[in-house]
Amino acid sequence: MITNKLTNLKPKCSCSGPSSTLLNTSMSINIQQTTAELGIVDHFTHLRLRLGISRYSKVDPGIYKVGNPDQDSLVFISANYVMSFNKLRNALKGMNAWIMVLDTKGINVWCAAGKGTFGTNELIKRITDVKLSEIVKHKIIIVPQLGAPGVSAHEVGKATNFKVIYGPVRAEDLKTFVNNGFKATKEMRQVNFNLTDRIVLIPVEIKMILKYAIAASLLFYFINHFGSNSNFINDVLIMLLLAIVSGTILSPILLPFVPFRAFSLKGFLISLIAILAYIAYAGLTSPYLVAGSILLFPALSAFISLNFTGASTYTSVSGVRKEMRRYIPFIIGFLTVGFILITISLVRGI
Repeated sequence: MITNKLTNLKPKCSCSGPSSTLLNTSMSINIQQTTAELGIVDHFTHLRLRLGISRYSKVDPGIYKVGNPDQDSLVFISANYVMSFNKLRNALKGMNAWIMVLDTKGINVWCAAGKGTFGTNELIKRITDVKLSEIVKHKIIIVPQLGAPGVSAHEVGKATNFKVIYGPVRAEDLKTFVNNGFKATKEMRQVNFNLTDRIVLIPVEIKMILKYAIAASLLFYFINHFGSNSNFINDVLIMLLLAIVSGTILSPILLPFVPFRAFSLKGFLISLIAILAYIAYAGLTSPYLVAGSILLFPALSAFISLNFTGASTYTSVSGVRKEMRRYIPFIIGFLTVGFILITISLVRGI
């Protein structure tokens, strides 16, 4: 019975040491030791990633041990993105377990599953490369649920004889999941994308757009300097800032509350309201500046918001592609016409 096997595979207490068979095996297999505790360096690395200072940070693919696992200890699968690996090992605190890390090119589980690097072929290859059948006696591996789109459990079982069990969405639920006989509650299967989840992604979005914002500001300054040198430049830069704030900060925060399914339309609407409010507040009357601003800046926010689809739970890969095909041409058109109109306003001072 499977239930009997699962019971036997529950993690042993931390005082149990590796068996003699395991010691003999580890002499010919590269097994790396890690800990469940996260240090200052780990937290600093997480901060850098959250701030977008470092986009990709990875650990070496292979097999790792947490505590003192033996041949009956559980095997958990991870991407080699450092935050994925660290969250998993930290969730295994107090357990003796194996972590098998796939080569996902430094990309997290969810994104890598969509790209195919956290996939069936890589999982089969890694099981073979680390000689997992020599490390553990059982035939069960626990794959994160967010990796399920990239993994065919049937094909993995057929190629390696290992049974794939999909764990919970969040690593912190793993202990409860294991203790419940690998049964997940409804909450464990539900992917949340609450306000906190959305806010932590904002710094990366700002970092991505920052250099383009600086370039756009310099371009407008250049155009204005060699044009009429009008006071419109201040209004243009303020509206540029509003567009960036709308796309990078307001769009993710207000995501569930703004109408439209398409992210680009959400960003466009939020920015349009902000731009119209500023035009009214500043009393702008230049037809070229007003028309250009209404086209260019909301379109810019739409593009920024469209980039956010890759970090959300609201869309699928096919949905993102569909939205890009439908709205990118309009965004490009609005950006082009809006830029021309604002340029005319700055050059001629009208």
